[in-house]
This record gives sequence, structure tokens and C-alpha cells, in this order.
Amino acid sequence: MKLPQTLETAFTGLEAAIVLIAFVVVAAVFSYVVLGAGFYTTQTAQATVHTGVAQASSSVEVDGNVMGVALGDTPSQLSYVNVSIILMAGGTPMDLSQMVISYTDTAGGRNASINMTPSGCGTILSANAATKDDIQWCVSQKINEVGNPNNLIEPNELWILTIGMPPTATVNQKITLTLQPAVGAVSSISKTIPGALSKIQPIY
Repeated sequence: MKLPQTLETAFTGLEAAIVLIAFVVVAAVFSYVVLGAGFYTTQTAQATVHTGVAQASSSVEVDGNVMGVALGDTPSQLSYVNVSIILMAGGTPMDLSQMVISYTDTAGGRNASINMTPSGCGTILSANAATKDDIQWCVSQKINEVGNPNNLIEPNELWILTIGMPPTATVNQKITLTLQPAVGAVSSISKTIPGALSKIQPIY
């Protein structure tokens, strides 16, 4: 039985409407997925940039010479070194109590994490370390400290770190100190101990 012309026209229009609605729904879902992925990628890129800037601006750098001190009348090894550090330009305050300092030398001496002594530098300043595991480091001086004493090195401050040396820190040895803050880039200091030691000398 053949339908009247008006009914066939109405049926065809309904089909077209259904197809159109389906296309609109699919296009809307696809657009939402694409836009959502774009927003997520943008946010991830922004977070990566902010993290990179924060880490780059939270590093310390050496200011001036590294000074070596050798105890005793005829010393053959360094007792400790003094390293002056500052924040990099535009840096944010950094908690040095969370910083890890490691030591290596060409004589086989190695200490992956030198102990920090918060109670003072007396033991470091008065005697040589007996073994590589005995060495410690401390903050021996804070110059231009802002506000109340704390563990935060801030812009315009200069802190002097005193780092004990192990028995392998003898003449003509190349030593490397690595300063690893909790957040930020690693600072590496490589120096060579001179062939003859005096009480105090710069290490180049």
C-alpha cells in the first residue's frame, strides 16, 4: 500500500531532523573533548614553566674564593674549607637546613651526604676529621642577615659555610663539593688542593 505524498514527505523530514540532531550532538561532544584536552595541555605547560622558574630562582652560587684551612704546624691535608654563598638574582629564600652537601676527591674519598651540625662549628674548627664519615658542615657566619636568626638564606644575605675535609683531602688532590638544595638546581664546586699548604689559602 502506497502512502500518500504528504505522509512520505513528513517521514523524510523526520529522518533528516534525527540525522541533523545526531551530527550536532557528535560535533558538540568532539568539540568538548578537543577543548578539554587543549585546556589541560595549557595548564600543564603553565605548571611546568612555573616550576622551572621556581627551581631556577631557588639556587645558590659561590661568591668569592673558596678558602682552605689546614691545622697543625706542618699540615699535609686540608682541615676544612670556607665557602661564601648567596642566592642567585631574583631568588626566593631557601632553607639551608634541608640542603645536602656531598664530597668526592681523586684519592677515592667520597661522602654522599655530609652531616650538618646545627649546634655550632666548634668541632670542625678545632680538629681534623678522623675518617671520611666524620666530616660535617655548618654555617659559620651570616652577613647582612634580615630579621630574626633562622635557617633561611634571603636576598642580599651572604652566608659562609664551613665544610670539614676528610683525611684524603691531601696536597695535589682535586676535590668536588656538590650543594643540593631541597628545591632548585645543583651547584658544583671543583678545586685542586695546592702542592704545599699554609694555615689559610685560596683553593683554585
